[in-house]
Amino acid sequence: MATGTDIYTYFDGSWHAGDVPIMRAADHGSWLGTTVFDGARYVHGRAPDLDLHCARVNRSAEALMITPTVSTEDMIALTWEGLAHYPKDTAVYIRPMYWAIHGDATAIVPSAEATGFAICLEAIPFAKDSATTTLGQTRFRRPVIESAVVNAKAGCLYPNNARMLAEVRQNGFGNALVADAMGNVAETATANVFMVKDGEVFTPIANGTFLAGITRARHIKNLRADGVAVHETVLSFDDFRSADEVFLSGNMSKVTPVTAFEDRQYQVGPVTRRVRDMYWDWAASAP
Repeated sequence: MATGTDIYTYFDGSWHAGDVPIMRAADHGSWLGTTVFDGARYVHGRAPDLDLHCARVNRSAEALMITPTVSTEDMIALTWEGLAHYPKDTAVYIRPMYWAIHGDATAIVPSAEATGFAICLEAIPFAKDSATTTLGQTRFRRPVIESAVVNAKAGCLYPNNARMLAEVRQNGFGNALVADAMGNVAETATANVFMVKDGEVFTPIANGTFLAGITRARHIKNLRADGVAVHETVLSFDDFRSADEVFLSGNMSKVTPVTAFEDRQYQVGPVTRRVRDMYWDWAASAP
């Protein structure tokens, strides 16, 4: 049963209450940033798509040349073991993570001989259903695979996201609508993005500059099963200016309605509300 702590950490073969130290100063991940993680959610006693998140962190490790050491199945079992510390009505953010410990003779390339692994469980409430955000444009862009490890959920990618957020917040917006290297819309600084026009749904096509999220895929599947046309395509900022509805898709909050992009205002529309309802209807039957 829970002991009142908000965080539990799996490290070095056992669960620990609290936010325990897991990295040393000389670890490759500590000073060279070779870290990957994933994020799943636990809510109402369920952890939707936990298997997909655990599988993805192993793929992310391989993309960053870190050797994954825990199977998807074992990671799922360990996570459920840790979640037993929380009451079922607690919303928990689930973060499995890897980091490199040693480097090769150059110190740059991660060594396969040792890999750090931990799972961090943290009680973080869901945003209220009434929560919305606004979007501003940023000069910073998503990189391409030739210049960054965009095929991994890697910690080293997030300083770029942070400066996107800092820039648009200075202008009074809650999040950034971000371009890819070609100048087309990729996603936001924190989540994938969808727009609705004339009852049909559009989202930027996965072109290798951003992670096409697990929750994004779930929304697309639910919408299509409900008979809604969903287009994964190239989208411009002008497309978003002419949209009827815009919403974000991310694991932290699942669906976040957007009420403005720069000076363009939106209502929280019927498709956005339907997407949220369908997600939670599906999650109620998920493992």
